[in-house]
Amino acid sequence: MSKVLGTTPVLQARGLQKRYGRVVAIDNGDFDLYPGEILAVIGDNGAGKSTLIKALSGAVIPDGGEIRLDGQPVAFANPQAARDSGIETVYQQLALSPALSIADNMFLGREMRRKGFAGQYLRMLDKPAMRKIAREKLSELGLMTIQNIDQPVETLSGGQRQGVAVARAAAFGSKVLILDEPTAALGVKESRKVLDLILEVRSRGLPIVLISHNMPHVFEIADRIHIHRLSKRLCVVDPKSITMSDAVALMTGAKAPEAEMMAA
Repeated sequence: MSKVLGTTPVLQARGLQKRYGRVVAIDNGDFDLYPGEILAVIGDNGAGKSTLIKALSGAVIPDGGEIRLDGQPVAFANPQAARDSGIETVYQQLALSPALSIADNMFLGREMRRKGFAGQYLRMLDKPAMRKIAREKLSELGLMTIQNIDQPVETLSGGQRQGVAVARAAAFGSKVLILDEPTAALGVKESRKVLDLILEVRSRGLPIVLISHNMPHVFEIADRIHIHRLSKRLCVVDPKSITMSDAVALMTGAKAPEAEMMAA
């Protein structure tokens, strides 16, 4: 599903600015994510796309500009504030605890307590409920190859770990899912599974921001491509009406964008 005229973006930014001393990380950056779409964000190393995404996910506080969620201005003081607003981010490092079980990782930082006295005063966790929900969430997304919900994450393959991280984010992200290089460290077969997982999440209505250097993956699953260059959005293109070579040329400055590409 791509942009529909008149539709309010789920997540939007205008005029974002971020400096680190004399280094300009975001220079009046704009951003638009529409309902139900996969928006790929591409850019050369040092283009500022990581800082843009960190600003949208609460990991970086911009020096200026405005972020809107569902049309309402928001200001995230930290990543937890963004998560509380429904924006979940899966970073390349995954942020999973290898020694903990799959179920424990799914609820890391969101542990469910037992009802009544045991939970309120003894602070005992409701492990059966967490196991049940974790299994349901993994099954919903087709991750049936994971049989034992209590096995440590360190025993999983790279693709399975990425699947757990995405499933956790999809389970709790009510508004937006941001994925940072989800297939960077994976082989062909495991990358395929993760791409299918992303498409499954999108089919459930959750809009996705995909940051990736893998152009074939971007062109396969993205509805629109946000090209970031020199600390700002250069243009937004339709992958069906542009070639990979042209996208790379725009990204590196070898080609200037056409007028119709300049509007989101």
